[in-house]
Amino acid sequence: MRDHFEIRDHDAAGRIGRLEVPRADVTVETPALLPVVNPNVLTIEPERLRGEFGAEMLITNSYIIRSTDRIRDRVVDEGLHDFLGFDGAIMTDSGSFQLAEYGDIDVTTAEIIEFQRRIGSDVATPVDVPTPPDADREQAERELATTKQALADAEDAETGEMLVNAPVQGSTYADLREEAGRHAAATDLDVFPVGAMVPLLNSYRYAEVVEAVRAAKRGLGPGAPVHLFGAGHPMMLALAVAAGCDLFDSAAYALMARDGRYLTVSGTEHLEELDYFPCSCPVCADHTPADLRGFDDGETERLLAEHNLHVTFEELRRVKEAIRSGNLLDLVDRRARGHPAMLDGYRALLDHADELERTDPGSKDAFFYTSHEAARRPEVERHQTRLARLAAPDDLLLTESKAPSNHTYDAVWRVKPPFGPYPPALSETYPLTAEVPERTDDAAQVAAAEGVVALADANPETALTLGHDAWCDRALERLPERVETENLRTLG
Repeated sequence: MRDHFEIRDHDAAGRIGRLEVPRADVTVETPALLPVVNPNVLTIEPERLRGEFGAEMLITNSYIIRSTDRIRDRVVDEGLHDFLGFDGAIMTDSGSFQLAEYGDIDVTTAEIIEFQRRIGSDVATPVDVPTPPDADREQAERELATTKQALADAEDAETGEMLVNAPVQGSTYADLREEAGRHAAATDLDVFPVGAMVPLLNSYRYAEVVEAVRAAKRGLGPGAPVHLFGAGHPMMLALAVAAGCDLFDSAAYALMARDGRYLTVSGTEHLEELDYFPCSCPVCADHTPADLRGFDDGETERLLAEHNLHVTFEELRRVKEAIRSGNLLDLVDRRARGHPAMLDGYRALLDHADELERTDPGSKDAFFYTSHEAARRPEVERHQTRLARLAAPDDLLLTESKAPSNHTYDAVWRVKPPFGPYPPALSETYPLTAEVPERTDDAAQVAAAEGVVALADANPETALTLGHDAWCDRALERLPERVETENLRTLG
């Protein structure tokens, strides 16, 4: 683990951490949202971002500052913190976004890193190349090589106490993302943004966002602080944190307000279409949608931006509490019901349950089975893996019901979908204390059948009988032929 980043709590791949930012002499708790501040247009004053919204860190664009005559000299003279009126940590971007948008910028990594140091940035960024999604592989490899050179140039720069980003690129090629993460982790740079995500985020391609993050994480290793560049919609924060992201930067609060859009944890609404505000933030408590529509454009935009920030920071606090309580994936599951693209992202995340299991706590407060996706959670995989450690007696009954009052078996173990079998001594241990519906779905039954398979494979000499509550054919077909089955409903 890097010395400036300390992980305090884990759930799935999400974590609560402490990022020390020495030049600002502050420690930022992660997951953290960095509101984007346009130095030319202050929709909400940075001082208010810290005092009213709780922002410990923000991000602004050093390339815009450098390229804008009327503010450049002032920022150099005053320093970035005094210019913005912000006493937390400040990260600066380098112009890479402008490079992606316009194809060329007139600055090198060495020049922009030196400029960021001069104006007092706390976390600087080199000029990487954000290769867009779906670029051909030759372009992705060529531009990744350019980004690697930018990281080398950043390593060579004189930075003092200023931290430096090492962006991880690679377009939509998982192997390139992993390679880029491995290369970045081998540098002496400090924070690791997963770049070129905005096109995927804007088009709601959340499954591909998850794949890019997980690939980068495999290369970076567990101790690296990871920044998801361009992510700040409250709807997807829980998913992104569960995938392993620690920092987010958001211009969405201001850009969407300018467009008359109102953020919620389940999507985006248009102010023109709202009759009621489904929120109790200060803006929504004091105004109706009709009120906001009646103000001049500037006031409407400001108030919408304030709401958008309130709901985003509220969700981030909810995510932190979910990590602390051990129910982050329950929150992701709930958010996944708000939009089909979120469900795609959740399912993509569960494709990596084996990776999530490595950092997922072995004991938590609760497990709620509320969708068939829950049958793929890392807790289920962990239980079934550990079944191989259990020695079963010669003749064993596995049942979803209570043990029969008279039987000739050597022992009776319970079966609980989606986990599968377990001996009575484990009945009060996590995750077998899970709350599951009485009407189990096919996915839970199939998962439980996989647990029976794992126990049978580990105990090839044991005679197994399974009493099941009318399991589906797909679950029963998963069982080895030597497992006898009894339908408990038929038995009455």
